[in-house]
Amino acid sequence: MKNVEKYTRGYFMPPVKSMKWTQKEYITEAPTWCSVDLRDGNQALVIPMSLEEKLEYFQMLVEVGFKEIEVGFPAASETEFAFLRTLIEQDLIPEDVTVQVLTQSRDHIIEKTFEALRGVNKAVVHLYNSTSVAQREQVFRKPQEEIIDLAVTGAKLLQKYAAETEGNFQFQYSPESFTGTEMEFALEICNRVLDIWQPTADNKVIINLPATVSMSMPHVYASQIEFMSDHLHYRENVILSLHPHNDRGTGVADAELGMLAGAQRVEGTLFGNGERTGNVDIVTLAINMFSHGVDPKLHFENIREIMAKYEKLTRMRVHERHPYAGELVFTAFSGSHQDAIAKGMKWRENGERQYWTVPYLLIDPMDIGREYEGDIIRINSQSGKGGIGYILEQHYGFDLPAKMRESFGYSVKNVSDRLHKELMPNEILEIFKEKYVNIQTPVEFIKYRSTQNEQYETIVSLRIDNDVHEFIGTGNGKLDAISNVVQTKLGIHYKDLVYKEHALEIGSQSNAVSYVGVTAENGTVYWGCGIDADIMTSSVKALFSAINNMISSEQLAIEGRYSISKK
Repeated sequence: MKNVEKYTRGYFMPPVKSMKWTQKEYITEAPTWCSVDLRDGNQALVIPMSLEEKLEYFQMLVEVGFKEIEVGFPAASETEFAFLRTLIEQDLIPEDVTVQVLTQSRDHIIEKTFEALRGVNKAVVHLYNSTSVAQREQVFRKPQEEIIDLAVTGAKLLQKYAAETEGNFQFQYSPESFTGTEMEFALEICNRVLDIWQPTADNKVIINLPATVSMSMPHVYASQIEFMSDHLHYRENVILSLHPHNDRGTGVADAELGMLAGAQRVEGTLFGNGERTGNVDIVTLAINMFSHGVDPKLHFENIREIMAKYEKLTRMRVHERHPYAGELVFTAFSGSHQDAIAKGMKWRENGERQYWTVPYLLIDPMDIGREYEGDIIRINSQSGKGGIGYILEQHYGFDLPAKMRESFGYSVKNVSDRLHKELMPNEILEIFKEKYVNIQTPVEFIKYRSTQNEQYETIVSLRIDNDVHEFIGTGNGKLDAISNVVQTKLGIHYKDLVYKEHALEIGSQSNAVSYVGVTAENGTVYWGCGIDADIMTSSVKALFSAINNMISSEQLAIEGRYSISKK
């Protein structure tokens, strides 16, 4: 690419290199989650939410389980102010939920913020000012000490107005654009604010370190977090918080490594909504923890309902490949993937399995409200016999023999390829029925009756070219006797008869289903399926379905006077 020389690494490594976080294998407990959907997320929408929409979204966040929710920047607009007052005056904030508001370090803005908070049960007041080299040089044009003075002044103003306002308040400070700030300066400004607030065990302070713009690889951000964690004043009384954005597509990785490095709290949004490429996605973060056997303390058991409400209220769309929530993320089209998943699911059904280990599926889709039917395996021209067989079994109860699944798989793939479309389960069933089930031409089976002496003697009635004929055959069993009729009386020769039967429990519990495969003289195997209330009759129907497929494909004619019209 051109112009690569104009870019440099605008972040700063800590002066003390420490990577203790690399010794940790995974996150062992959930952080405090703070949703910023209603502030950071809302301000990034093409059409921001109305008051009514924000109230509905707030209720959804409460139901998901968020205990801290940033509700806006109340000094920024009347809508923001009115939303917070509505929550307080209509007593819509549960006792165990803390609302959070954002304010710049300016007297009149802080005053307006506390006016909006009057009477709140508990709130976090989030003070911020930008600290990065780029912001200091280009936007504020102030030296470091004046930037510190701005933060210190704001910290004192929060104390002043909190003392004058009815309510319970916790303070939070963010050195905005932290990732573009020299680490020594970021530490100094945070410690100067902490020295003003002097947090205690009963009145902890939140220090939030945002990747306002993601500028480095995730391990650098983690090292920055660890440096701050190791050197902040009053550390035991500080809640260290993260607010990663996703400019480099690494928001989730930044947050996960940042938690390993000492962060106890994460600010983010559902499905990663936010300015530019968005905030860190709390859905992905939380369910990632869930996949490691750690309770994230958030409720995503009904992910489809949450996604539908999110899309309605934000007018945004969750991508089909979005982790966990996307329409296609649990779906396999590939034949080899489908086969492995189908076998893994069968393995689980055949015994008590403590852990979820199904190939290609990180978690059980049902744990987040997804379904096996329609979610896991879908069929197109890339699909294989395992997936197609799985669809027939899960939706309709057909458990095809392995070789029959392979044969049918090619038929389905050919149809999908020709039509250039995904095939729905009902379409797959129709292809199966048309190709295999109770095939009655050119030879139509009508009925049979048997007697048993040393062998079974069976009389079978068949319709051939509109004429009904009766034939007598003998064999070791009824099906063997009828098979002998076909070969000796009709001159249709085959070998290696394969047979399988089972109850058809889905859709019609009284029916039985049978599968028969026969091998023609040229080595080709032909399959048929029979369905009937009587298991033996279903077997005979399956045999004649296979024979009719062989006759039609091989362009055979019955020897003697029983000629068959070629198909």
